Amino acid sequence: MAWIILVLSGVLEAVWATALGKSEGFTRPVPSIVFGLGLVLSMAGLAFALRTVPVATGYAVWVGIGAVLTATYAMLFEGESAGLLKLVLLAGIVGCVAGLKLTH
Repeated sequence: MAWIILVLSGVLEAVWATALGKSEGFTRPVPSIVFGLGLVLSMAGLAFALRTVPVATGYAVWVGIGAVLTATYAMLFEGESAGLLKLVLLAGIVGCVAGLKLTH
């Protein structure tokens, strides 16, 4: 159960990170609210997961999921460049996250 919550919390990290960018310095109410809710839920899920998953592994998985999803969203919907090297490096993060799960 902790791993499922950890993955969902990583997804929520991408949600709040994206909403933070769209909030334009907290001047736009809806993205600002999405940021706040996403942040609280993401942190709560991370805290729950870290009760059984080691902190180094859990935090790395949480950050990795959030980083890859945030970057992917930006490339697909925000016009950020998606060069081959960037895609290979993001795939490397995914591989490392999967490897951390396998070592637990």
